[in-house]
Amino acid sequence: MPRTLNDPWKLAHLDVPNRVVLAPLAGIGNWFVRLQAKRYGAGMVVSEMVSSFGIHHGNEKTTTEMLRIDPAELRGGPVAIQLFGQEPAVMRSAAATVARDTAADIIDLNMGCPVPKVCKTGAGAALIDDPDLAVEVARAAREGSGLPVTVKIRSGRRAGARDGFDLAHRLVDEAGVAAIGFHPRSAQVHHKGSPDLDLARELVQTLRAPVILSGAMNDPETIVHAFEHTGCDAVMLARGALGNPWLFARLLGTRDAEPTTAEVLAELEWVMQRAIEHLGEPRAGRYLRKFYPWYVERIGGSKALQAALQATDTVDEARAVLASVDVLSVAA
Repeated sequence: MPRTLNDPWKLAHLDVPNRVVLAPLAGIGNWFVRLQAKRYGAGMVVSEMVSSFGIHHGNEKTTTEMLRIDPAELRGGPVAIQLFGQEPAVMRSAAATVARDTAADIIDLNMGCPVPKVCKTGAGAALIDDPDLAVEVARAAREGSGLPVTVKIRSGRRAGARDGFDLAHRLVDEAGVAAIGFHPRSAQVHHKGSPDLDLARELVQTLRAPVILSGAMNDPETIVHAFEHTGCDAVMLARGALGNPWLFARLLGTRDAEPTTAEVLAELEWVMQRAIEHLGEPRAGRYLRKFYPWYVERIGGSKALQAALQATDTVDEARAVLASVDVLSVAA
Protein backbone atom coordinates (compact mmCIF):
# COMPACT_ATOMS: atom_id res chain seq x y z
CA MET A 1 0.00 0.00 0.00
CA PRO A 2 1.29 3.52 -0.76
CA ARG A 3 2.29 5.68 2.18
CA THR A 4 -0.04 8.44 3.33
CA LEU A 5 0.28 11.36 5.72
CA ASN A 6 -2.12 9.53 8.03
CA ASP A 7 0.28 6.64 8.61
CA PRO A 8 1.81 6.30 12.09
CA TRP A 9 5.60 6.14 12.45
CA LYS A 10 8.35 5.82 15.06
CA LEU A 11 10.76 8.46 16.28
CA ALA A 12 13.18 6.62 18.53
CA HIS A 13 10.87 4.83 21.00
CA LEU A 14 8.02 7.29 20.49
CA ASP A 15 4.84 6.58 18.54
CA VAL A 16 3.84 9.43 16.25
CA PRO A 17 0.23 9.00 15.08
CA ASN A 18 0.61 10.71 11.70
CA ARG A 19 3.18 12.39 9.49
CA VAL A 20 2.17 16.05 9.82
CA VAL A 21 4.26 18.11 12.25
CA LEU A 22 4.12 21.71 13.46
CA ALA A 23 7.51 23.34 12.87
CA PRO A 24 9.32 25.43 15.45
CA LEU A 25 8.17 29.02 14.83
CA ALA A 26 10.54 31.54 16.41
CA GLY A 27 8.70 34.01 18.61
CA ILE A 28 5.37 32.32 17.84
CA GLY A 29 5.27 28.62 18.71
CA ASN A 30 4.17 28.85 22.33
CA TRP A 31 1.96 26.31 24.08
CA PHE A 32 -1.35 27.55 22.69
CA VAL A 33 -0.10 27.72 19.09
CA ARG A 34 1.06 24.14 19.48
CA LEU A 35 -2.22 23.16 21.12
CA GLN A 36 -4.09 24.72 18.20
CA ALA A 37 -2.12 22.53 15.78
CA LYS A 38 -2.92 19.46 17.88
CA ARG A 39 -6.62 20.38 17.87
CA TYR A 40 -6.56 20.20 14.08
CA GLY A 41 -4.66 16.93 13.90
CA ALA A 42 -0.89 17.54 14.07
CA GLY A 43 0.83 14.32 15.13
CA MET A 44 3.81 16.13 16.65
CA VAL A 45 4.56 19.73 17.61
CA VAL A 46 7.81 21.63 18.22
CA SER A 47 8.20 24.74 20.36
CA GLU A 48 9.61 28.09 19.36
CA MET A 49 13.38 28.17 19.80
CA VAL A 50 14.44 28.68 23.40
CA SER A 51 17.86 29.90 24.52
CA SER A 52 19.92 27.23 26.24
CA PHE A 53 21.70 30.05 28.08
CA GLY A 54 18.37 31.46 29.30
CA ILE A 55 17.45 28.08 30.76
CA HIS A 56 20.91 27.45 32.19
CA HIS A 57 20.92 30.81 33.99
CA GLY A 58 17.31 30.49 35.17
CA ASN A 59 15.85 33.45 33.28
CA GLU A 60 12.30 33.79 34.60
CA LYS A 61 10.53 34.49 31.29
CA THR A 62 12.41 31.65 29.61
CA THR A 63 11.65 29.07 32.26
CA THR A 64 8.06 30.05 33.09
CA GLU A 65 6.66 31.14 29.72
CA MET A 66 8.74 29.58 26.97
CA LEU A 67 8.99 26.14 28.57
CA ARG A 68 5.29 25.93 29.39
CA ILE A 69 3.57 22.81 28.07
CA ASP A 70 -0.19 22.51 28.45
CA PRO A 71 -1.39 19.01 29.45
CA ALA A 72 -3.74 18.96 26.44
CA GLU A 73 -0.74 19.29 24.11
CA LEU A 74 0.51 15.89 25.20
CA ARG A 75 -2.48 14.11 23.71
CA GLY A 76 -2.16 12.73 20.21
CA GLY A 77 1.60 12.69 19.75
CA PRO A 78 4.94 13.98 21.03
CA VAL A 79 5.87 17.51 22.08
CA ALA A 80 9.41 18.77 21.44
CA ILE A 81 11.15 21.74 23.00
CA GLN A 82 13.60 23.38 20.60
CA LEU A 83 16.83 24.76 22.07
CA PHE A 84 19.53 26.87 20.49
CA GLY A 85 23.05 27.55 21.63
CA GLN A 86 26.66 26.84 20.80
CA GLU A 87 28.18 25.83 24.15
CA PRO A 88 28.06 22.06 24.85
CA ALA A 89 28.19 22.39 28.66
CA VAL A 90 25.39 24.94 28.68
CA MET A 91 23.34 22.81 26.28
CA ARG A 92 23.82 19.78 28.51
CA SER A 93 22.53 21.77 31.50
CA ALA A 94 19.58 23.25 29.61
CA ALA A 95 18.54 19.90 28.16
CA ALA A 96 18.69 18.34 31.61
CA THR A 97 16.45 21.10 32.96
CA VAL A 98 13.90 20.60 30.18
CA ALA A 99 13.83 16.85 30.83
CA ARG A 100 13.50 17.34 34.58
CA ASP A 101 11.07 20.25 34.75
CA THR A 102 8.77 19.79 31.74
CA ALA A 103 6.77 17.02 30.13
CA ALA A 104 8.65 17.32 26.82
CA ASP A 105 9.12 14.09 24.88
CA ILE A 106 11.95 15.34 22.64
CA ILE A 107 14.74 17.91 22.60
CA ASP A 108 15.02 19.57 19.20
CA LEU A 109 18.13 21.60 18.34
CA ASN A 110 18.17 24.60 16.04
CA MET A 111 21.07 24.42 13.59
CA GLY A 112 19.29 26.19 10.76
CA CYS A 113 18.24 29.66 11.92
CA PRO A 114 19.74 32.18 9.46
CA VAL A 115 19.04 35.32 11.53
CA PRO A 116 22.27 37.30 12.01
CA LYS A 117 21.77 37.97 15.74
CA VAL A 118 21.62 34.21 16.32
CA CYS A 119 24.40 33.26 13.91
CA LYS A 120 26.84 35.87 15.23
CA THR A 121 26.86 34.04 18.57
CA GLY A 122 27.88 30.83 16.82
CA ALA A 123 24.42 29.26 17.19
CA GLY A 124 21.74 28.42 14.62
CA ALA A 125 23.00 27.95 11.07
CA ALA A 126 26.49 29.08 12.14
CA LEU A 127 27.00 25.60 13.59
CA ILE A 128 27.03 24.24 10.05
CA ASP A 129 30.41 25.96 9.67
CA ASP A 130 31.75 24.12 12.74
CA PRO A 131 30.58 20.53 12.37
CA ASP A 132 32.78 19.20 15.18
CA LEU A 133 31.18 21.64 17.62
CA ALA A 134 27.71 20.86 16.26
CA VAL A 135 28.25 17.18 17.00
CA GLU A 136 29.43 18.04 20.53
CA VAL A 137 26.37 20.21 21.15
CA ALA A 138 24.00 17.48 19.97
CA ARG A 139 25.75 14.82 22.01
CA ALA A 140 25.57 17.05 25.09
CA ALA A 141 21.82 17.56 24.63
CA ARG A 142 21.23 13.82 24.33
CA GLU A 143 23.40 12.88 27.28
CA GLY A 144 22.08 15.72 29.45
CA SER A 145 18.42 15.02 28.84
CA GLY A 146 18.21 11.29 28.26
CA LEU A 147 15.52 12.16 25.70
CA PRO A 148 15.55 11.60 21.95
CA VAL A 149 17.25 14.53 20.24
CA THR A 150 16.31 15.83 16.81
CA VAL A 151 18.04 18.58 14.84
CA LYS A 152 16.53 21.07 12.41
CA ILE A 153 19.09 22.06 9.81
CA ARG A 154 19.44 23.78 6.44
CA SER A 155 20.99 22.20 3.35
CA GLY A 156 23.98 24.49 3.79
CA ARG A 157 25.14 27.82 5.09
CA ARG A 158 25.53 29.35 1.63
CA ALA A 159 23.70 28.96 -1.68
CA GLY A 160 24.68 25.78 -3.48
CA ALA A 161 26.45 24.26 -0.47
CA ARG A 162 25.76 20.78 0.90
CA ASP A 163 27.54 21.14 4.22
CA GLY A 164 24.26 20.91 6.15
CA PHE A 165 23.50 17.68 4.30
CA ASP A 166 26.90 16.31 5.32
CA LEU A 167 26.49 17.46 8.91
CA ALA A 168 23.14 15.69 9.16
CA HIS A 169 24.92 12.38 8.63
CA ARG A 170 27.51 13.15 11.30
CA LEU A 171 24.84 14.18 13.78
CA VAL A 172 23.11 10.82 13.39
CA ASP A 173 26.24 8.66 13.17
CA GLU A 174 28.37 10.36 15.83
CA ALA A 175 25.96 12.13 18.19
CA GLY A 176 23.08 9.65 18.16
CA VAL A 177 20.51 12.14 16.86
CA ALA A 178 17.15 10.39 16.42
CA ALA A 179 15.81 12.37 13.44
CA ILE A 180 16.66 15.30 11.20
CA GLY A 181 14.32 18.15 10.33
CA PHE A 182 15.63 19.17 6.92
CA HIS A 183 15.00 22.48 5.19
CA PRO A 184 16.57 22.05 1.72
CA ARG A 185 17.34 25.72 1.16
CA SER A 186 20.54 27.42 2.27
CA ALA A 187 20.64 29.75 5.24
CA GLN A 188 21.86 32.46 2.88
CA VAL A 189 18.57 32.63 0.96
CA HIS A 190 16.37 32.47 4.08
CA HIS A 191 12.89 31.68 2.67
CA LYS A 192 13.50 32.68 -0.96
CA GLY A 193 13.64 30.28 -3.87
CA SER A 194 12.41 26.72 -4.16
CA PRO A 195 13.49 23.96 -1.78
CA ASP A 196 15.81 21.37 -3.34
CA LEU A 197 13.56 18.34 -3.13
CA ASP A 198 16.08 16.15 -4.97
CA LEU A 199 18.65 16.84 -2.26
CA ALA A 200 16.06 16.03 0.38
CA ARG A 201 15.32 12.76 -1.38
CA GLU A 202 19.04 11.95 -1.38
CA LEU A 203 19.18 12.60 2.36
CA VAL A 204 16.20 10.32 2.96
CA GLN A 205 17.89 7.57 0.96
CA THR A 206 21.26 7.83 2.73
CA LEU A 207 20.49 8.82 6.34
CA ARG A 208 20.11 6.16 9.01
CA ALA A 209 17.32 8.09 10.75
CA PRO A 210 13.94 9.61 9.89
CA VAL A 211 13.83 12.85 7.89
CA ILE A 212 11.15 15.47 8.53
CA LEU A 213 10.88 17.80 5.53
CA SER A 214 10.46 21.55 5.97
CA GLY A 215 10.29 24.55 3.65
CA ALA A 216 7.50 26.07 1.51
CA MET A 217 4.82 23.78 2.93
CA ASN A 218 1.97 26.13 2.14
CA ASP A 219 -0.82 24.18 0.43
CA PRO A 220 -2.00 20.55 0.30
CA GLU A 221 -0.95 19.91 -3.29
CA THR A 222 2.62 21.16 -2.78
CA ILE A 223 2.97 19.29 0.51
CA VAL A 224 1.72 15.97 -0.83
CA HIS A 225 4.01 16.28 -3.85
CA ALA A 226 7.02 16.95 -1.62
CA PHE A 227 6.12 14.02 0.65
CA GLU A 228 5.81 11.64 -2.28
CA HIS A 229 8.83 12.95 -4.23
CA THR A 230 11.29 12.82 -1.34
CA GLY A 231 10.03 9.78 0.53
CA CYS A 232 10.47 11.73 3.78
CA ASP A 233 9.07 10.32 6.99
CA ALA A 234 6.99 13.41 7.79
CA VAL A 235 6.32 16.97 6.68
CA MET A 236 6.72 20.04 8.85
CA LEU A 237 4.34 23.00 8.49
CA ALA A 238 5.63 26.44 9.39
CA ARG A 239 4.49 29.68 7.73
CA GLY A 240 1.76 27.86 5.82
CA ALA A 241 0.03 27.10 9.12
CA LEU A 242 0.03 30.66 10.45
CA GLY A 243 -3.61 31.61 10.84
CA ASN A 244 -4.44 28.41 8.99
CA PRO A 245 -4.67 25.43 11.35
CA TRP A 246 -7.20 23.98 8.92
CA LEU A 247 -4.23 22.99 6.74
CA PHE A 248 -3.49 20.15 9.16
CA ALA A 249 -7.05 18.86 8.87
CA ARG A 250 -7.05 19.11 5.09
CA LEU A 251 -3.81 17.15 4.80
CA LEU A 252 -5.16 14.44 7.08
CA GLY A 253 -8.45 14.16 5.21
CA THR A 254 -10.72 15.35 8.01
CA ARG A 255 -11.70 18.47 6.10
CA ASP A 256 -12.10 19.36 2.43
CA ALA A 257 -13.16 22.99 2.29
CA GLU A 258 -11.45 26.22 3.26
CA PRO A 259 -12.82 27.75 6.49
CA THR A 260 -15.67 30.19 6.37
CA THR A 261 -15.27 33.75 7.60
CA ALA A 262 -17.26 32.86 10.70
CA GLU A 263 -14.94 29.93 11.43
CA VAL A 264 -11.85 32.09 11.03
CA LEU A 265 -13.19 34.74 13.39
CA ALA A 266 -14.17 32.09 15.94
CA GLU A 267 -10.67 30.61 15.79
CA LEU A 268 -9.10 34.02 16.22
CA GLU A 269 -11.24 34.53 19.32
CA TRP A 270 -9.93 31.22 20.68
CA VAL A 271 -6.38 32.48 20.10
CA MET A 272 -7.17 35.76 21.84
CA GLN A 273 -8.54 33.98 24.88
CA ARG A 274 -5.46 31.77 25.11
CA ALA A 275 -3.15 34.76 24.78
CA ILE A 276 -4.83 36.40 27.76
CA GLU A 277 -4.44 33.17 29.69
CA HIS A 278 -0.77 33.03 28.75
CA LEU A 279 0.33 36.63 29.18
CA GLY A 280 -2.41 38.53 30.96
CA GLU A 281 -4.64 41.16 29.36
CA PRO A 282 -2.18 44.08 28.93
CA ARG A 283 0.63 42.08 27.32
CA ALA A 284 -1.76 39.98 25.25
CA GLY A 285 -3.20 43.07 23.58
CA ARG A 286 0.20 44.00 22.21
CA TYR A 287 1.38 40.46 21.51
CA LEU A 288 -1.64 39.61 19.39
CA ARG A 289 -0.87 42.30 16.81
CA LYS A 290 1.42 39.83 15.06
CA PHE A 291 -1.43 37.29 14.86
CA TYR A 292 -4.19 39.48 13.45
CA PRO A 293 -2.82 39.78 9.86
CA TRP A 294 -2.71 36.01 9.36
CA TYR A 295 -6.42 35.63 10.14
CA VAL A 296 -7.58 38.82 8.43
CA GLU A 297 -5.76 37.80 5.23
CA ARG A 298 -7.55 34.45 5.34
CA ILE A 299 -10.93 36.16 5.19
CA GLY A 300 -9.86 38.67 2.55
CA GLY A 301 -9.95 41.54 5.00
CA SER A 302 -9.29 45.08 3.84
CA LYS A 303 -6.22 47.19 4.56
CA ALA A 304 -8.44 49.40 6.70
CA LEU A 305 -9.37 46.43 8.88
CA GLN A 306 -5.73 45.45 9.20
CA ALA A 307 -4.75 48.99 10.18
CA ALA A 308 -7.56 49.25 12.72
CA LEU A 309 -6.41 46.06 14.46
CA GLN A 310 -2.79 47.18 14.50
CA ALA A 311 -3.88 50.40 16.22
CA THR A 312 -5.45 48.54 19.14
CA ASP A 313 -3.77 48.34 22.54
CA THR A 314 -6.09 45.87 24.26
CA VAL A 315 -7.86 42.65 23.37
CA ASP A 316 -11.24 44.27 23.99
CA GLU A 317 -10.40 47.03 21.49
CA ALA A 318 -9.54 44.37 18.92
CA ARG A 319 -12.77 42.53 19.66
CA ALA A 320 -14.71 45.74 19.06
CA VAL A 321 -13.03 46.14 15.66
CA LEU A 322 -13.77 42.54 14.74
CA ALA A 323 -17.38 42.85 15.90
CA SER A 324 -17.93 45.36 13.10
CA VAL A 325 -16.88 42.83 10.46
CA ASP A 326 -19.67 41.90 8.08
CA VAL A 327 -19.02 38.22 7.40
CA LEU A 328 -20.79 38.54 4.05
CA SER A 329 -18.70 41.43 2.75
CA VAL A 330 -15.54 41.41 4.79
CA ALA A 331 -13.31 42.73 2.00
CA ALA A 332 -15.45 45.79 1.31
